[in-house]
Amino acid sequence: MKGIALHWKILIGMVLGVVFGLIMTQFDFGKEFVGDWIKPFGKIFINSLKLIAVPLILASLIKGVSDLKDISQLSIMGGRTIGLYIITTVVAVSIGLFLVNTIKPGESISDQTRKELVAQNLDKANKYKQQAEIQKSSGPLSALEDLVPSNIVNAASNNRNMLQVIFFAIFFGISLILVPEKKSKTVKEFFDGFNEVILKMIDLIMLAAPYGVFALLASLVVESPSIDLFKALGWYAITVILGLFLLLVFYNLLIILIVRKKPSFFINGILPAQLLAFSTSSSAATLPVTMERVTEHLGVEEEVSSFVLPIGATVNMDGTSLYQAVAAVFIAQAFGMHLGIETQLGIILTATLASIGSAAVPGAGMVMLVIVLAQAGIPEAGLALIFAIDRPLDMMRTIANVTGDATVSMMVAKSVGKLGDPKIKNWDDNYKK
Repeated sequence: MKGIALHWKILIGMVLGVVFGLIMTQFDFGKEFVGDWIKPFGKIFINSLKLIAVPLILASLIKGVSDLKDISQLSIMGGRTIGLYIITTVVAVSIGLFLVNTIKPGESISDQTRKELVAQNLDKANKYKQQAEIQKSSGPLSALEDLVPSNIVNAASNNRNMLQVIFFAIFFGISLILVPEKKSKTVKEFFDGFNEVILKMIDLIMLAAPYGVFALLASLVVESPSIDLFKALGWYAITVILGLFLLLVFYNLLIILIVRKKPSFFINGILPAQLLAFSTSSSAATLPVTMERVTEHLGVEEEVSSFVLPIGATVNMDGTSLYQAVAAVFIAQAFGMHLGIETQLGIILTATLASIGSAAVPGAGMVMLVIVLAQAGIPEAGLALIFAIDRPLDMMRTIANVTGDATVSMMVAKSVGKLGDPKIKNWDDNYKK
């Protein structure tokens, strides 16, 4: 596959994975064969990306913060980052609410279908409900309390603790600025070199990306539920997908109007990360590639991308927020409930806050959705209605999450004068060697 651009290699791997999965479903042994001999390679690929996520955040954030040389720049960049993330999340939830109230997908679910879906998936719904209860029982300042780790080694051992790792890296970087340059020079040089090694590891891992996505898509196809369930939830799926499409259009408008770049430039630069996000359903697993694409191919300077993107992968879940809004109203419609404007404004607020707490891993949005449902007074058992097609939609909303992070990073870089020309003119040169 030499000479073929990376995004084409990944697309070929995805298509072949789907085709292979469909063929395997025609054989009695197909599901077991894919599970035993194909799926493990997909897990290995995802694990290899997660393996370098924490080292990447530590290396890039410490390097990026220490390169600022001025703490005031960090506060300016931090304020703009959080502000833009909140704005894009509110827009995402609003798009979801507009579409679900216009299309009304919940009204297409018959009473019999609703009862069958609830009965089939009640155990799963109860599991997420229990996890949400633990989250809701936390105090009002628990998020702030959880931000500061008691042990950085323990925090770095779990990708769900990204915010704690980010806090330590920023704290370390600020301290490095305050130390006399003569004494900090050796430490900074170490992290500069460490960061380069991590970036090279990303290059090497991406050589296996087409094979990894092949395994992931093949296993997804053979494990998918029956086509009847997809038909029953078709309007719900269409509503979510249309919302995500409009959200991507919104991002491209921001690129045109604020960043002053062509959509083709943006799409070409971020496409491999989008495809990887679709295959892995994890913003955390995609983070190393997102950072590499934004820095090397979209022209965002490393001191900005290394600060904005890790935070975005943890707190900016625009696709997840949109899905939560659509899912909440869809479930209410399926149960014959009418939600007033006050309740839906509450959904906007709750979904925005819940997205900040969503872990950047597959399925985390389900836990947050329980909290949204409880706030709106919607039966939490209705969660069982959407399990059948949650994984494919999770893959799609992860694309929106990653694209939103990249968009905000370019906007922040533009606002602080840190957006330049791509370091790699031919955006696929890294992978043609």
